Amino acid sequence: MSTPSFDDRDGLIWMDGQMVPWRESKVHVLTHAMHYGSAVFEGQRAYDGEVFKLEEHTSRLFESARLLDYEIPWEEEAINQACKDVLKANNLTNAYMRPIAWRGSEQMGVSAQATKIHVGIAAWEWPSYFTTESRMKGLNVTIAKWKRPDPETAPAKSKAAGLYMICTMSKHAAENNGFDDAMMFDWQGRVAELTGANVFFVKGNEIHTPIADCFLDGITRRTAMELARQRGFEIVERRILPPEMEDFEQAFVTGTAAEVTPLRQIGDYNFEVGAICKQLMQDYDDLVHRRQVG
Repeated sequence: MSTPSFDDRDGLIWMDGQMVPWRESKVHVLTHAMHYGSAVFEGQRAYDGEVFKLEEHTSRLFESARLLDYEIPWEEEAINQACKDVLKANNLTNAYMRPIAWRGSEQMGVSAQATKIHVGIAAWEWPSYFTTESRMKGLNVTIAKWKRPDPETAPAKSKAAGLYMICTMSKHAAENNGFDDAMMFDWQGRVAELTGANVFFVKGNEIHTPIADCFLDGITRRTAMELARQRGFEIVERRILPPEMEDFEQAFVTGTAAEVTPLRQIGDYNFEVGAICKQLMQDYDDLVHRRQVG
């Protein structure tokens, strides 16, 4: 059975303050965001009827917009409530949710001071980003040819739509060659992240992760670090060079879509899907479902 197109579904989407039938939630072809990438978004999940870390996601959405030089014309509390309303209107309890803010079609050209800022919020049932089979045996990841840009050349702290262009290209190349995803290095050739998830490496009682300076310091990333510290693991944030991956025993990625997912291979480097990865997967699942962790 094929997955229905995202423009042809039942349901309601919140747009600029009101619920709109899913199929009618449209924008004009000359929307500034479509031509110049002036959109910011969030990816967040609801578990058992509650959006996990909703306030943090909304705050990041607003900060992303400010980094792209515009203000979202609603209060954060209003967007939080709208997210809850979208879940209820669509009778969803476990769902993926996509708030997005973008410059409209009132002005065309690089300058966009006259554009109106629009906000939309959609939610739908979506299981884990990777299949259960892939997650349990660990992802097989290749190395992307594209690199995360120098933070002086792009608003790396913003979850901006335009920054994902090279991620799409890298993931397509990986999947076309039989891989689950691709590892992206930074502009200096150091380990950065996957196309849509932060990465961690395990060595003994230490968990190493790249410094988040040219990519997002993910909300799930920070959550996984908190869970690991509660288990007594030391978190080491540092620059990681590709050859160092040979010395790590386990590896995993984190993200709202990916949740916590082990890796079994990155390029020529192999990893065990070991006890630490499995424990953090379980701890994260317990946390989002509001079960006792540990």
